[in-house]
Amino acid sequence: MNISKNNFPSIEQMTGQLVTNPKNKYVDKPLKADSQSFQSILEKKQEIIDGGELKFSKHANDRLAERNIDLSDSQLERLELGARKASEKGINESLVMIDDLAFIVNVKNNTVVTAVNDSENKIFTNIDGAVII
Repeated sequence: MNISKNNFPSIEQMTGQLVTNPKNKYVDKPLKADSQSFQSILEKKQEIIDGGELKFSKHANDRLAERNIDLSDSQLERLELGARKASEKGINESLVMIDDLAFIVNVKNNTVVTAVNDSENKIFTNIDGAVII
């Protein structure tokens, strides 16, 4: 490398050194044959979100029975919509409110964790977002 008269290398010299230096961790490396594109990863994630049926944990099923909560088809669809919207916003543990019912949904696992009706205390912990449908 030739140093200019002011004892500093030129920008062109430094650029050439950065691009050709094999030890440089900032040089773009081609994708491996087995790596997936961002688009394919996004599409797979979207399929899981769109096609995944909402599950109910044993605890949630117990609470639904204990509190005499019967979900209509319309309410179940809205609950699934709320879980999907929470996922789109990056929420992990969501409170989903439908009519006079509240559900805690583990969005990552697409699972309803518990259910509360209007007659219960309204204190919710360990959530990082809420969706009101």
